[in-house]
Amino acid sequence: MIGRRERLKNILFAIFLFTCLAVVSAVHAGPDIYKYVDSQGVLHFTNVPVACDYRIYVWKEAFPAWSTDQFDELIQTAAMEHDVPFPLLKALMKVESNFDPYAISRAGAQGLMQIMPATACELGISKPFDARESINGGARYLRKLLTMFDNKVPLALAAYNAGPGTVSRFNRIPPIRETQEFVRRVMNYYQAFKKDRYMFGH
Repeated sequence: MIGRRERLKNILFAIFLFTCLAVVSAVHAGPDIYKYVDSQGVLHFTNVPVACDYRIYVWKEAFPAWSTDQFDELIQTAAMEHDVPFPLLKALMKVESNFDPYAISRAGAQGLMQIMPATACELGISKPFDARESINGGARYLRKLLTMFDNKVPLALAAYNAGPGTVSRFNRIPPIRETQEFVRRVMNYYQAFKKDRYMFGH
């Protein structure tokens, strides 16, 4: 059994960590932080949970969302060419890669728009880490999904994450926690970027 001193030590450490994360995240939103208490009562923290025992501790969207206008010109060009809303395309990029052109997911998705290699091949993307190719390919794929699902944005986003076949099978956002969270996050950023675009005119 853990003594009072050890419990107090864990509590103080947690408060200290939370305070540090809050200060850092106010400038730049970092990854989600998860915590786990082992059988000895020791707290463990990570941004990459490796077991189901980990629970969310600090959610990055609890802090100001970090954005950038670095790719806005490329996003605008691709959005116009493929008839998709600029804020939606930017929101999708934010959630998929957090504007990191060299991002690679655990599943193997690559680039700003996190396109899987097989899909990239179908879209004619030869350089998945090239910002222009990734954004243009992602916009083209998003337009395809929007058309497929009658311009219902949540369904198109769900298909972007889980695959169009999965969405068609359920005829709604699939009961997959990751996909549901993905759609919710993209839609939140979509609304935020629409307001930002209206306010600042870019």
